[in-house]
Amino acid sequence: MGLNPFETVREEIDLSPEISDEVKTSTCYMCACRCGIRVHLKDGSIRYIEGNPDHPVNKGVLCAKGSAGIKHQSSPAKLTKPLLRTGERGSGEFREIEWDEALSLATKWLGEVRARDPGKLAFFTGRDQSQSLTGWWATQFGTHNFAAHGGFCSVNMAAAGLYTLGGAFWEFGEPDWELTKYHVMLGVADDHDSNPIKMGLGKLKTREGTKFVSVNPVRTGYSAIADEWIGIRPGTDGLFLFAIIHELLRAEKIDFPYLARYSNAPWLVIREPGAEDDGLFLRHEDGQPLVWCLEEKRARRANAVHRTPAFAGERVVNGRKVVPSFQILAERYLDPQYAPEAVAETTGVPAATMQRIAAELAQVAFEEEITIDQPWTDSWGRMHDKMIGRPVSFHAMRGISAHSNGFHTCRAIHILQALLGSVDCPGGWRYKAPFPKPIPPGIKPAWPKPEAATPLSGPPLGFPKSPADLIVDHHGEPLRIDKAYSWEHPLALHGLMHMVLHNAATEDPYGIDVLFMFMANMAWNSSMNIPETLGYFTKKREDGEYVIPKIIYSDAFWSETVPYCDLILPDTTYLERFDCISMLDRPISSAHGGGDSIRQPVVALDRDVRPFQTVLLDLGARLGLPGMTNEDGSPKFPGGYEDYIVNHERAPGVGPLSGWRGKDGEKSGVGEVNPNQLERYIENGCFWYEDLPEGAEYFKFANRKYLEYAEKMAWIGHADPIVFQLYNEDLQKFRLAAQGHGAIQPPEQHRERIETYFDPLPIWYQPFLEEQEGGEEFPVHALSQRPMHMYHSWGSQNAWLRQITSANKLHLHRKLATKHGLEDDDWVWIENPRGRVKAQVKLVTGVNENVVWTWNAIGKRKGAWGLHPDSPETTKGFLLNHIITETLLPQKGDKVYSNSDPVTGQAAWYDLRVRLQKCAPHEAGETEPMFEPLGAGADYRVTA
Repeated sequence: MGLNPFETVREEIDLSPEISDEVKTSTCYMCACRCGIRVHLKDGSIRYIEGNPDHPVNKGVLCAKGSAGIKHQSSPAKLTKPLLRTGERGSGEFREIEWDEALSLATKWLGEVRARDPGKLAFFTGRDQSQSLTGWWATQFGTHNFAAHGGFCSVNMAAAGLYTLGGAFWEFGEPDWELTKYHVMLGVADDHDSNPIKMGLGKLKTREGTKFVSVNPVRTGYSAIADEWIGIRPGTDGLFLFAIIHELLRAEKIDFPYLARYSNAPWLVIREPGAEDDGLFLRHEDGQPLVWCLEEKRARRANAVHRTPAFAGERVVNGRKVVPSFQILAERYLDPQYAPEAVAETTGVPAATMQRIAAELAQVAFEEEITIDQPWTDSWGRMHDKMIGRPVSFHAMRGISAHSNGFHTCRAIHILQALLGSVDCPGGWRYKAPFPKPIPPGIKPAWPKPEAATPLSGPPLGFPKSPADLIVDHHGEPLRIDKAYSWEHPLALHGLMHMVLHNAATEDPYGIDVLFMFMANMAWNSSMNIPETLGYFTKKREDGEYVIPKIIYSDAFWSETVPYCDLILPDTTYLERFDCISMLDRPISSAHGGGDSIRQPVVALDRDVRPFQTVLLDLGARLGLPGMTNEDGSPKFPGGYEDYIVNHERAPGVGPLSGWRGKDGEKSGVGEVNPNQLERYIENGCFWYEDLPEGAEYFKFANRKYLEYAEKMAWIGHADPIVFQLYNEDLQKFRLAAQGHGAIQPPEQHRERIETYFDPLPIWYQPFLEEQEGGEEFPVHALSQRPMHMYHSWGSQNAWLRQITSANKLHLHRKLATKHGLEDDDWVWIENPRGRVKAQVKLVTGVNENVVWTWNAIGKRKGAWGLHPDSPETTKGFLLNHIITETLLPQKGDKVYSNSDPVTGQAAWYDLRVRLQKCAPHEAGETEPMFEPLGAGADYRVTA
């Protein structure tokens, strides 16, 4: 044969192939981490994407999602042209139109609304990361009916933190990963902040003497590498936290000096039940709260520098009976009902475990404190020669937020941190710039104007401090379409996007003329109760007209929502446009400094689409909105969104980007417009980052150097200290109104609800839906969570990511499976009062024995996302959303409330209870419910 079997065969391999002729930097958008990326191009096409090692967020680390951005760009589901509906909603029948026609039509629809009643436009956006622009646009248009996705995501987390510490987890703060010794994570899946958390946990796990505890019904992702996993029963995290607080109080393991300086724990509370100011703070005539000074045996202003305040004891001051707020806190959580033994059965966590966790937290916080030799001066002028840290830290997300009792649970976490003295100290949980903010921030939600075609007096979203800040009419009825800032959900800081379609279709509280949505898949995985939600899109009046007359939608992809809308304004991908990740919105800051970033186009457009932000500004100019037009009526930002990014000023010298401001680009934070600002960002890898001044890194809430720096950077209005509000007087004001005090009181049907749930200290109650549908008939908790390698809808149509997970299964504990006679890959019905969903099962042990769970957003509807009709996502993928209700059953003839937290309106995704039933052999093979295919998907039907 002429072959030598012993000869070494040498392959000629080019070890350094030329894979790219150009590299551009940008910011990833495959999830919300905002990591820096380097995009390698060859002949103008993307060859691969890698992490930017110079970027402050990810330092070169990039996950599967980020790398798969190349397949995001090549997705066959991309929209290619503006579309106008020609068939019935849901048919997928459209006519391709040119942009001039699309924009003229949108301008006509929006202009008619604005001329008649701007509030009849409901403008709601998804995870768009440009809410400072969209909110400003809504303000200038004059509609108060604006919000983004936070109401169905994690508003409980944000609201609880902002009303307690002036900051919150994730985008508002982060653990001190370099120094923390004991980290507790509650209710965290794997999709939010994934790269920074993975990097942080890597630091934690590679240092000796540390511990990572995960409290979560499901053991996946981060929980899988925890030193201790606590498989808690869903919705009971608040009781778990109260038991920890109970043990710390009982052992007096509380940082009292820290509370005396930085919290309202010693502030005197009026304790006179029935009085119109019962539960409010006793104040000096100048408005300052008072404390009882033990040294001087008299009441003094709480901001007095030299004081030794009392934390307990009833006294009479100025003729009023008062106690320190800490006493009220201690009385509540020392109650035997919150002892570990009392809550063990409800939480599913043994009492001994809770006692041990409390002891371990106390041990690390007080016996293993960290000292940094860094002098600093506090807000009251007191000099500190060192920075002392309690090296325990916490992180939490949607797993505890997305319950109808989530607000109080989230507040409990922040109070626990303050009791341990571990907020913004070495080794603790730390704020990210521009936080902390005043508690709460001073912005109030704007009222609708009685005049048409008039901008609002402020932003549509804000932070109520009392009933006077609610957006209700003189009868106390909601003035917003989603009922945010009403007596139903007073602190709905992010709105209730999950209720907009329901309320608009049922005309409760009224009907709307135009629904304008961006990047929110409300016809599928972003809505509860999908079958009825599709009916809201298509509901008609007796005359045959749609109840929601016009729906404008912008997205980059053919999602399940596109066929249900009337006018489609196709967006670009994140690799084809400029974007701004702004300090005015959701920046890329860390605990060490402030930062923001941009995206730049890295590839040329190959179809007739436009960036949504540019389209929005174009519409604003065509409508003549103030701030978007010049005096002569010409567009103020003719260059589109990139023109706005550079030249828009929210206040003198304050714009979307903080870096390289000033004519010469030598200022940061505040400065004149720099026409070359974007070029400077691109030269620097598409980001700006500035370290905090030395000595300003910790105790930001009371660190004079930090607060003065934050004021200079326009992050806060005044360099005043930010005092933790463990006992929240703002909540008590609502409670007093419900008790019949004050000029503004809730309607009768809301009084009991407000009085119960607006407690100034955290409470626990059984989630509403579980209370209605729990028990023996529906004994199993059912949860959805997003996998680490996918994020929202757009990840699960990505060719590379589909190879990791193309169909989701129902995960359940082996013991639960045995009860139902189930084995791996069996098919099962998941049932509750609204219907049932069919899915395949996967047996596991890393889950609470009475919980089933699945990955969210994997299941697709046939005809969407450019997927083959027989793809696993459409035949075996499923959603629990079909059987999650957006409304609760009315009690005793009361109003129908949404399935949401009563304080914030947070959607209660995780309160679902179900029963399981094994499928008969003939029922196996394909998921249900199965809807009719959506036309021809990405190859939509186009009429002449």
